[in-house]
Amino acid sequence: MTTITARIAQGVRAVPADQWDACAGPGNPFLSHAFLAALEESGSVGGRSGWQALPVIVDDEHGVPAAIAPAYAKAHSQGEYVFDHGWADAWGRAGGDYYPKLQIAVPFTPVPGPRLLLRDGAQASALIAGLEAVVTQNGLSSAHATFVTDEQLPLFEAAGWLTRAGTQFHWANHGYASFDDFLGDLASRKRKAIRKERAAAVAGLTIRHLSGADIRPDHWDAFWRFYQDTGSRKWGQPYLTRSFFPLLSQAMGDRVLLILAERDGVPIAGALNLIGDDALYGRYWGAVEEVPFLHFELCYYQAIDAAIARGLARVEAGAQGEHKLARGYTPVTTWSAHFLPDPGFRAAVADFLTRERAAVAQEQEYLGELAPFRRG
Repeated sequence: MTTITARIAQGVRAVPADQWDACAGPGNPFLSHAFLAALEESGSVGGRSGWQALPVIVDDEHGVPAAIAPAYAKAHSQGEYVFDHGWADAWGRAGGDYYPKLQIAVPFTPVPGPRLLLRDGAQASALIAGLEAVVTQNGLSSAHATFVTDEQLPLFEAAGWLTRAGTQFHWANHGYASFDDFLGDLASRKRKAIRKERAAAVAGLTIRHLSGADIRPDHWDAFWRFYQDTGSRKWGQPYLTRSFFPLLSQAMGDRVLLILAERDGVPIAGALNLIGDDALYGRYWGAVEEVPFLHFELCYYQAIDAAIARGLARVEAGAQGEHKLARGYTPVTTWSAHFLPDPGFRAAVADFLTRERAAVAQEQEYLGELAPFRRG
């Protein structure tokens, strides 16, 4: 029998950045050492946040990480976007403690990406076994890898993890040269509606795209006000701390795209995006002035403009939101994987997931028929 040795690091910052990034690769900015370390350094995770960073690592023969899972001990189910509150209630009614659980994810970030960071692909099964060992040896209820890529899902399935389907809305760049080129693929009525929305949204405003050194401290001051407003309305309190944003800018400013709407030189709304190798990722938005359609303009249409200009393959604009459908964002399936060592609990969840997956597929088929693109 092969002996597998996995270790737990006390946070992302305990792993040298070059070793982490050699496993994570360059494509997805949210999995970079810079992004995850900024969450820790800013206090957005750790402390009383309910997210304790405990990366699980399999080393090579030289003691250098060959595979890493961005794992967190979770004391609640907030900031995950794959909802398991019903599972927690059921486990509690059965007399168990659902929390802490092990979460393999990017905190507060519903962006699909690898959850097994593999410098050596042959270590995938060893890393999954290490995650399972962390759960069983510490008496945890479960482990959850959320927003797993299509490519890595079979690795979890082969290990016997349960899989769960969800829906997001992404915009696909079919080689468009301009926004008008994209509009040409839409039905006439939808095309006119979008043009009308865009004109109304930007009337009297100036839209700026800022990245790298162009983002000044006063821009982050403004965006913090926007973010606080949205966070307090959606979550009760913002997940990220004030210091996270300048830390992000310092660490990876060239991957940040901040889109601001200004009235008479004063920012009134903004959207924060991260730039990947093949996608633009929309993350946060907020405003201090109500302007009709401005949310759609900054978060969806300006993102499309930016993706076309950069030759990116798609825009991922975050979780949920059927209103994205009319703006050219179409439904795609997202996946999560779940390790539940208790046989009875696993059987009950497996039955639920089978029924839920059928409902998700049916809903996606219906939503696909509502897409604004020209038929034929």
